[in-house]
Amino acid sequence: MLNVSLAGMIKAYRLYTGDDGHSHIETGKVELGQLNEALVIRFQESEPHAFYDWHNAPAEQYVITLSGTLEFETYPGEKFILKPGEILIAQDTTGTAHKWKLVDDEPWKRLYVTFDPEKPVNFVADK
Repeated sequence: MLNVSLAGMIKAYRLYTGDDGHSHIETGKVELGQLNEALVIRFQESEPHAFYDWHNAPAEQYVITLSGTLEFETYPGEKFILKPGEILIAQDTTGTAHKWKLVDDEPWKRLYVTFDPEKPVNFVADK
């Protein structure tokens, strides 16, 4: 089931590098119906119970989760749970990074959509 609200938004999390050099989390939404240019798309799958230790995003990208539930953590200890149908906007290409682990028995099936960092990002932060 997708986490789509009646207001035309999908739940999203933005990972970014703060002025302190650490990766941080911002919670918000992406707007439906908005056109966004993509540079590259790529599908990937990780086995159930997989994890990936500290790393930065290789490029600024949307990560669209098709299956699997993950816990993400930043080096300062900020955490969030990413569920199927939710969007991760990975912009922490520098800094102290983040890590993830699958927390259910499903594989993590996802779609990476790399975007031009000079263009606007479809993300509306929660207030």
